[in-house]
Amino acid sequence: MNAKFLLTALAAAALSIPAMAQDSGDWIVRGRALHLDSANKDSTGLGLSVNNKTFPELDISYFFSPNLAAELVLTYPQKHDIRSAGAKIGSLKHLPPTLSLQYHFTGMGFRPYVGAGVNLTLFSSVKFDPAVQAALHPSVEGSSMGLSYGAGFDVPMSGGWLLNFDVKKVQIRTDIKSSGAKVGEFKVDPLLVSIGFGKRF
Repeated sequence: MNAKFLLTALAAAALSIPAMAQDSGDWIVRGRALHLDSANKDSTGLGLSVNNKTFPELDISYFFSPNLAAELVLTYPQKHDIRSAGAKIGSLKHLPPTLSLQYHFTGMGFRPYVGAGVNLTLFSSVKFDPAVQAALHPSVEGSSMGLSYGAGFDVPMSGGWLLNFDVKKVQIRTDIKSSGAKVGEFKVDPLLVSIGFGKRF
């Protein structure tokens, strides 16, 4: 997924739509395809990484006012390969709900917004190859909490439907241990690029 291309195309489409009245309703529910691009920063010296992937997500926004909203992003646990110097050594699942407070700009033909919040990631189903497990007895911290920030825009369509584009940067990191002793920190810290449709109620 080329984020710059999508952003340019959607911005052009948004600007071509004439200004229209804001749809009423305090809630927006969106379904989006989200691409996770991991930073893969590792201090253990093992060259650890997880694979990038695209998966579906659901987000729910509640508007306290025409400009201020809270957004909760949800999905199901996502499975990733764990690699060392490019070789697969195991796998894990992560569940990364993100809650953001957003400011939505009004008075235009489309609705840009900016936001910041917090991410809670839960790691589960961590499995290492038998040889790695026997040699290192590795383990991964079970959860991560970090900041998130991002921006996006909604393009209104008829009947309260909208087209959405969103980009977030999220802090996701965990301690890596061997035989119970910390040997370093692995930072996923992904860039999340998503596109989808929503409905305002």
